[in-house]
Amino acid sequence: MADDRDPNKRDFIFIAAGAVAAVGAGATAWPFIDQMNPAADTRALSTTEVDLTAIEIGQQIKVMWQGKPVFVRHRTANEIAAAQRDDYASLKDPQKDAERIAQDDGQPGRAEWLILQANCTHLGCVPTFVQGSSFGGWFCPCHGSDYDTSGRIRRGPAPANLPPAPYVFLTDTSVRIG
Repeated sequence: MADDRDPNKRDFIFIAAGAVAAVGAGATAWPFIDQMNPAADTRALSTTEVDLTAIEIGQQIKVMWQGKPVFVRHRTANEIAAAQRDDYASLKDPQKDAERIAQDDGQPGRAEWLILQANCTHLGCVPTFVQGSSFGGWFCPCHGSDYDTSGRIRRGPAPANLPPAPYVFLTDTSVRIG
């Protein structure tokens, strides 16, 4: 007696069953994968917008970004000149002032605005800006680290410069950090 079963029919059934199993596995795994994404409240904290109009020349404000303090400093012409002059000084963590003010999108920054993460790189303290200090910038009173007008470490136990915060100018008077 001749075998009248069609082998193509069996292949179709195997392929269809495999496809249904793959879709089922994906549908089952998706909620587990999706729950690993950050929550909406966490995503909302990922950026901070700052209005620059209230910051006078020579002043700075401290804003919070992702639970960390950030300095937004409106530098004077003397502070900018000192920072650019110190590009060639002997630095523990060499970095030019132009690199420290560059925007997060790769565009050159504006020399009058310096936006730095405000935690000392030694133990995480928050340094204070001291007008007329040795290097004209920030001083961490906890362990004596001295930073210049560009936030570069000049003296003390801190191993690195104050890191620039990622930012982009939205308008001439508004900046988004993060």
